[in-house]
Amino acid sequence: MKLLKHLLDTSKPFFIAWCMIAAFGTYFCMYAFRKPFNAGTYEGLTLWGGSYKIVLIISQVLGYMLSKFIGIKVISELKAASRSQLIIGLILFAEIALLLFGLVPHPYNFVCLFLNGLPLGMIWGIVFSYLEGRRFTEILAIGLSVSLIVSSGMLKTIYFDVHGFFPNISEFWMPFVMGLVFLPFFFLFVWMLSVIPKPSEEDILSRAPRLPMTNEDKKTVFRKYGMGLIAFVILYTFLATLRDFRDNFAVEIWQEIDPVWNKNVFTETEAIVSVIVLSVIGSLSAIKNNLKGFWAVTGIIGLGFVISAGATLFFQYHLISPFAWMLLLGTGLFLSYMPMQIALFERMIAFFKIKANAGFFVYLCDSIGYLGSVFLLLYKEFFMKEMEWSKVMIDFTYLQSIMSLLLLGGACIFFYKRSREIKATKLNTSEAALQNA
Repeated sequence: MKLLKHLLDTSKPFFIAWCMIAAFGTYFCMYAFRKPFNAGTYEGLTLWGGSYKIVLIISQVLGYMLSKFIGIKVISELKAASRSQLIIGLILFAEIALLLFGLVPHPYNFVCLFLNGLPLGMIWGIVFSYLEGRRFTEILAIGLSVSLIVSSGMLKTIYFDVHGFFPNISEFWMPFVMGLVFLPFFFLFVWMLSVIPKPSEEDILSRAPRLPMTNEDKKTVFRKYGMGLIAFVILYTFLATLRDFRDNFAVEIWQEIDPVWNKNVFTETEAIVSVIVLSVIGSLSAIKNNLKGFWAVTGIIGLGFVISAGATLFFQYHLISPFAWMLLLGTGLFLSYMPMQIALFERMIAFFKIKANAGFFVYLCDSIGYLGSVFLLLYKEFFMKEMEWSKVMIDFTYLQSIMSLLLLGGACIFFYKRSREIKATKLNTSEAALQNA
């Protein structure tokens, strides 16, 4: 243990690799408790006149969304000493809910997925709290970013493999089995997170300290940056809605756009997307100036919207294949989504010297974002019931790309003005100091 502590304190490559593996492993395993149920189709099952799979997804998303609202307070005020116990307690609660999902018969077990989603929404904030506020946060968070991109696709493939070995296990018991398989690995990766050293003095000077927030701190943030934050929250809502829709109905979408698709396509597309997106995110650590880093992040987000809309247009005109469309759509989507989670608020806090932590901003966005996801699901089920899943995704991609670019432009104007005010204040302070000298 002493050797491990010594290596983490003295070897930068070892420290970075350890953090990346720990974050990737923890969040990948979390997805094993959240996502495998939607690889099932629950064919022929209905409730209240609608598809039972839709009911299940909405039920879990509502629990997950409520978890995000709870996380605004819990994660922003979380103390370091409580992190390990909290994350383990949350995942055990989620696994018990999956056990009940298998035990309780249809059509009553949809409630169990609400309970399953209820703790899982806070896992991201706990994991990121170990990584934020460091000179290399963008690099350290690559592991977390990879898991966000590839885990759902890889777990769908693993789900089909496990179900192939045990064909008699029903779709209602498979989520519990998947969670059981990954539980020991989850414990291992949480231990890896728990031994990560605190941010150094150099980290604090470079990125500002990350402290638990009070209610007054939160009010101050909104007084100073409310207009820009509102634009980011709405923009993020569009992103979270499209990301969740693409993920939840990937099986149905592939069945529509490519009749000869195979189960490995989920892993193939997401693996390529992760390499592209994370190369971009990792390069942000090379930008030492926090304001320049902030503007670079907003530029990447805008580029993601353009790629998503352009790829969809090309697909509609049969200029690219279904595989290329899903690949480019995923690339554009995650080029916008991941920097918002990992880098945007990290740089914003660092430059504007905000007494806050990234978890507060991300959970504020996430809580509203999942409202959009629920709305789209309900709208599809009741007003676009006959429309194909792929057509819904095409239409919504255009809508979110156009609206998000407008919102991003508005937010950039707001924060540009705020940055000018800060520079002017610093200049006046320097001139006053020189005069007094």
